Amino acid sequence: MTERNNSAFWSYEDLALLLSAILPCYVGAYMLVRFSGATSKEGQTLILQSSLYALLLAALYLLVAWRYHKPFWNSLGWVRPLRGAWWCVIGGPLLAVTVSVLGVALHAPEGPDAVKGLITGRASLIIVMIFAVALGPIFEELFFRGFLFPLLAKTFGAAGGVILSAIPFALLHGAQYQWAWQQVTMVGIAGLAFGFVRHRTGSTAASTILHSSFNLTQFVAFLALRGH
Repeated sequence: MTERNNSAFWSYEDLALLLSAILPCYVGAYMLVRFSGATSKEGQTLILQSSLYALLLAALYLLVAWRYHKPFWNSLGWVRPLRGAWWCVIGGPLLAVTVSVLGVALHAPEGPDAVKGLITGRASLIIVMIFAVALGPIFEELFFRGFLFPLLAKTFGAAGGVILSAIPFALLHGAQYQWAWQQVTMVGIAGLAFGFVRHRTGSTAASTILHSSFNLTQFVAFLALRGH
C-alpha cells in the first residue's frame, strides 16, 4: 500500500470554488452545443456532456496546478499503482455482476434506455462507448477519488472518505435512473469499490481502470441484451 497520494494540500474553500464553477461551465457547454450546429438530440447530448466534463476538468486544473503550482496528475493520484492494476481489470466484470445480482435482490426497476436513445448508428455507438468507458470514468475518478476523497479522508479518515465520496457520486447518476433508490444504491456500492481501490493502491489511475472495466462490462451486456 502507498499513502503518498492520499494527502490533500487543497481545502474545502477549493471544493466550494469548484462547485461554484459548475453553473458557468454548464452555460459554456450549452453555448458550445449551440455553436456546434448539431441538430440531432443525441449529438447535442454528447457534445454537452463532453464539453461540460472538459470545462470542469479545466477548472480543476486551475485549482490544483495554477493556484498551488503543483503537478496536476500526480497531485490527484494519477500514478501507476505499485500493485493491483490487473486485479482492477478483472475486478470490473466481477463488480458489475455483483451489482447486477444486488439489483435483482432489491427488485430494481429497469431504468430508461437513455444510452440506447443516443445510439443511432455505428459512429454514435463508438462515441457513446468512448464516453462511457474512457472519458466519463477519467473525469469522475479525478474529481471524486482524486480530488474529493483525499480532502474528506484528511478530515474523516480513510473509511469516511470512501463513504462520503461515494454518496455524491451516486447522486450524480440519480437522474439517469429517475431517482430509483435501488439504482442509486447500486451506483453507490460501485463508488465504494472505486474509493476502496483508490485508498488501497494510492492511485486514481487504478480506480479509473476498475471504473472503466466496470462500465465496459455493463455496456457490452447492454448491447448484447438489445441485439446490437
